[in-house]
Amino acid sequence: MSALVTPDGSQLLIGGKLVPGGAGTFATVNPATEEVLGQAANGDAADMDAAIAAARTAFDAGSWSADPAFRARCLRQLRDSLRGHIEELREITIAEAGAPRMLTSGPQLEGPIGDLGYFAELAENYVWETDLGSAAPMGIKSGRTLRREPVGVVGAITPWNFPHQINFAKIGPALAAGATVVLKPAPDTPWCAALVGKVIAEETDIPAGVVNIVTSDDHGLGAQLVTDPRVDMISFTGSTQTGRGIMAGAAASLKKVFLELGGKSAFVVLDDANIAAASSYAAFSVCVHAGQGCALTTRLLVPRESYDEAVRAAAKAMSGIVPGDPGNAGTVCGPLISERQRARVEHYLDLARAEGGTVVTGGGRPEDAARGYFVQPTLITGLPNTSTVAQEEIFGPVLVVIPHDGDEDAIRIANESPYGLSGAVWGTDPDRIRRVVQGVRTGTLSVNGGVWYSADAPFGGYKQSGNGRELGVLGFEEYLEAKLIATAE
Repeated sequence: MSALVTPDGSQLLIGGKLVPGGAGTFATVNPATEEVLGQAANGDAADMDAAIAAARTAFDAGSWSADPAFRARCLRQLRDSLRGHIEELREITIAEAGAPRMLTSGPQLEGPIGDLGYFAELAENYVWETDLGSAAPMGIKSGRTLRREPVGVVGAITPWNFPHQINFAKIGPALAAGATVVLKPAPDTPWCAALVGKVIAEETDIPAGVVNIVTSDDHGLGAQLVTDPRVDMISFTGSTQTGRGIMAGAAASLKKVFLELGGKSAFVVLDDANIAAASSYAAFSVCVHAGQGCALTTRLLVPRESYDEAVRAAAKAMSGIVPGDPGNAGTVCGPLISERQRARVEHYLDLARAEGGTVVTGGGRPEDAARGYFVQPTLITGLPNTSTVAQEEIFGPVLVVIPHDGDEDAIRIANESPYGLSGAVWGTDPDRIRRVVQGVRTGTLSVNGGVWYSADAPFGGYKQSGNGRELGVLGFEEYLEAKLIATAE
């Protein structure tokens, strides 16, 4: 374990103060070694109640919601302060999330911190009031103004796979909009959030109660956040199953809900594409961070006549990726986050075999990995799109290859899923690519390797992949309400 990793003693951030958890502490574990890194503050129901109260007071009684210039300054201040802790944050992220070092210079750390500057600019430059002109409904001449205002108190519940990216994708736009936040991060990555709380408390001018962070191993605190009537909005990223529960829990108070949920995205290869190159790319991408990404393309759809070629190329690419120490600069596929998650992935591999699938490469634990929650990159063939492993989100380095009989059939198969989060299309004919892109019902699509992740680009899904959008102007506006003001003239 690196000497840079934060020692025991992480604290909650509630009402501007760093405080111990009411339930004591709980262990945070290195998934690459199975060793306990140390202890994190364990919040309880009283802590969550205090955090919600602090956020409510900061929104209702403070000036935060009315001062976009100050909010922008605080966001830049937070960005710059976090950059001063970048190496400490990097080592925590590698050790706690099992994130490959190579990813921390991009979406696992440095990218999301930099994105805070984008939301600072939005706070400064967004048009908060729009003149709709005059009208005379019912003969009464009226001038109309559309005003956008912050939603209020936001409860943010986040997962462990990209802790900084997802935490900042909620905190950044919510603060820029003028909302206050209670963050409940995943219990698997508490230190990632706790250090951010320490920086906010000690190195920024963000007012007390504007950001509150409650780490805990008690999932009941998430439910408490969802059902509390003092919370105006829930922003959740995680599984579709949990998302359903959050939507139901929020219904009693009819609070606004943003959900970014699961995916089973299709990588569509057209018959005019370079089959080997496309299949290799798909195989590589599903191994990154051990396949623990909701938007990864885990179904490879290839022309039937090129199926064998695609399988050979994908198998060659996957067999060349060896799971390893995420701290090493060259590691692509690190560990799964926990023994529980590895058991889940292994269960799906057993199901694939039971349903008649063939494991072409991988299919188990690396022989030389005595410790750590590692699973080999695995390629599965011989199963239809209706099979369990082609329909359900596995969240591991597992790719299923499925044949298609032309562009329309590929669209049909891609859409034959309860999810609609992401996808990819590879081909050379622009008109055919356009038809497939328009036909696939999903929130983001990559064409020939294009990258859609960016602070100014909205991300989210169709169907059971959630509702609303994160990032970009659309993601920022999730944290706003619209008020129409009509003045008699």
